[in-house]
Amino acid sequence: MMNRRTFLARAGAAIAWIAVSVTTVSFGEEQWVDFLEDGLTRWQDSRGWKTGDEVVVHPDNETELSVSKPGKAIAMVGTKSRAVYLLSKDMHGDIEALIEFMIPKGSNSGIYFMGRYELQVYDSYGKTEVHHLDCGGIYQRWGKHQDQGHPPAVNASTAPGTWQIFEVVFRAPRFDENGRKTENAKFVKVVHNGTQIHENVEVTGPTRSAMKERQPEEPKGPLRIQGDHGAVAYRTIKIRHITLE
Repeated sequence: MMNRRTFLARAGAAIAWIAVSVTTVSFGEEQWVDFLEDGLTRWQDSRGWKTGDEVVVHPDNETELSVSKPGKAIAMVGTKSRAVYLLSKDMHGDIEALIEFMIPKGSNSGIYFMGRYELQVYDSYGKTEVHHLDCGGIYQRWGKHQDQGHPPAVNASTAPGTWQIFEVVFRAPRFDENGRKTENAKFVKVVHNGTQIHENVEVTGPTRSAMKERQPEEPKGPLRIQGDHGAVAYRTIKIRHITLE
């Protein structure tokens, strides 16, 4: 089994390849931003979340997590609770993202790009048929748009209690000079544990339970992490601002 340093090095190389292979990208001087570099200080509110340097499945309950080594490197919700959705202080448009997570048996979380477009985090291990609500799925919208969810092309989930990783290239919606949307948001590429699961998937509007879901879309928004649907841990949340044509 590869160690974490090797795992992240390979993932970082992979996401760089993704970005340059799908479209024209301008990086400028932008560097990777580590949202867990100093615990939870980059988030607007963190009620219900804990931090640690090591997290494991709770020895007495396979649906929960517990901190096994104190520290700040990992953000964790140990059990299903009223933990807040983490909301970044930083805003983003087009980005690359590298997000590493762990969920125990039966758990559920999600990552909302720009606070509006959800990539699902879910215990889908061993499922032969997957839907938009499974891990790596792009969640559906409300009402008449409920058929617009996008399941992952492949179920790449590993077992509960193992670390998994998303590598994402996300393109923000586009607007004209009058603020009218001219192009939808798009998940240009999503790779789950080294397997591509989405390519050039448009999101016609905010997915269910998004921020400001009944308000007009915007060119930038915060990263938002679901915390109240079950135990979950994140030990890598990194983004890099890019410009996609």
